[in-house]
Amino acid sequence: MDDWGSFDPHWIWVAFGLVLATLEMLVPGVYLIWLAVAAIITGLLTFGLDLGLPSQVVIFVSLSLIAVFSARRFLRDQPIKSADPMLNHRGAQLVGQSAVVTQAFEGGSGRIKHGDSEWLARGPDLDVGQRVRISGSEGAVLLVEIAHAIENGSPSEADGEPS
Repeated sequence: MDDWGSFDPHWIWVAFGLVLATLEMLVPGVYLIWLAVAAIITGLLTFGLDLGLPSQVVIFVSLSLIAVFSARRFLRDQPIKSADPMLNHRGAQLVGQSAVVTQAFEGGSGRIKHGDSEWLARGPDLDVGQRVRISGSEGAVLLVEIAHAIENGSPSEADGEPS
């Protein structure tokens, strides 16, 4: 096992590429796949051209850089569209929904209840029990405004619970 000379270099590159591809599935992000592609292509070129080690390393580094920058440019020009762009922006998902004040707003801040959660909120001074409409968010703080009338909704929908 100490002697790598008993293995053909092209098999080492292909095995290295497959290990990197496997690690890509286990590690978050899209980084190792480009190195895996470069390693596998280097293995194929080494098999076909019988290259020496310095040439193999130069080819691997060159292919890695080409793959990474090509993928980066492609993804910048054609980003992957999400089915739910607000998936990780919970506050933004709540915009337009109604809630109830649970802690009076004094000095522009208080707490509201939406569904089974309480949120910090900012808005005009309000009393406990008053209905508000969520108008935006700044981080984990919701921005609210007075809800004068709840259009086409039952009281349970006003509390953020679907009927």
